Amino acid sequence: MPHKTEDLLIGLRAGNRAALARAITLVENNTPGTGDLLQAISSAVGQALVVGFTGAPGAGKSTLVGAYVKELRRRGKSVGVIAVDPSSPLSGGAVLGDRIRMSEHADDPEVFVRSLASRGHLGGLSRSAAHVIDVMDAFGKDVIVLETVGAGQSEVEVADIADVKIVVCAPGLGDDIQAIKAGILEIADILVVNKADNPLAERTARQLEARTTGSANRKIPVLKTIAVEGEGLEALAEAIETAHALQGSSQKEKERPRKLLKTTTLEFLGSQLDQKDPAFDKLAEMLAGGEISFEEAAREALLLSARRS
Repeated sequence: MPHKTEDLLIGLRAGNRAALARAITLVENNTPGTGDLLQAISSAVGQALVVGFTGAPGAGKSTLVGAYVKELRRRGKSVGVIAVDPSSPLSGGAVLGDRIRMSEHADDPEVFVRSLASRGHLGGLSRSAAHVIDVMDAFGKDVIVLETVGAGQSEVEVADIADVKIVVCAPGLGDDIQAIKAGILEIADILVVNKADNPLAERTARQLEARTTGSANRKIPVLKTIAVEGEGLEALAEAIETAHALQGSSQKEKERPRKLLKTTTLEFLGSQLDQKDPAFDKLAEMLAGGEISFEEAAREALLLSARRS
């Protein structure tokens, strides 16, 4: 293990926040030593509760996340927050605004907030978000809160890495509920109608309750919150704990490694295809010329990736 990576590992085990920040930067950028660090902390992950917040823009996700973190601190929990912000597909730059929105927790040593750029990655999550979760988990955070970009139905990827999924809805969805039911609503463990002081909130909650059913025909809880005033946050925290308890630790232990394996494999294949290679270029030309089908080209690309690695 490289000396720098070993120092990071020592710092993480000692509870050093600077080491945590450096370790996150390491895995986010996938710099040399990332694999060694992730392997070294593998035995220490799986303890934290990972809660994912997703939903369309305008529902007040960021405010709700801040209020939930405040409720967790009231309960004595140590918290990590990962806020995935949209970034330019050209430059990779991002606003990273959630650091500003979470500024009320900036002086709390038990809250660590990190914004990640999505870097054009679809599904609402940064490619490295799962690894950042592992680093925070190994650091000893009790709860890790993941807030996604907020791009709508593409947010379903949060289901792969969060233990409990919260879909935040704005009042006044109306007929749109049925239209998006097949999208992000179906990944929800809990539905939250935020801004519940809006006159349309009660109707929206009733519509959600009537039309949403989770896995195994389990009714999904529908809660109402007013995040800016902290209303409904105690009930939300209780509902999250209940949802997590219903899942059971054995299910989490079995499912998460499989989901992360799928994500990591897709990342690896994507990085291989992004590299310039005459063989890949030839496949693309054959595809454009109708000499080969998409399925045949994909199979050949997989074989080429295997040979290169």
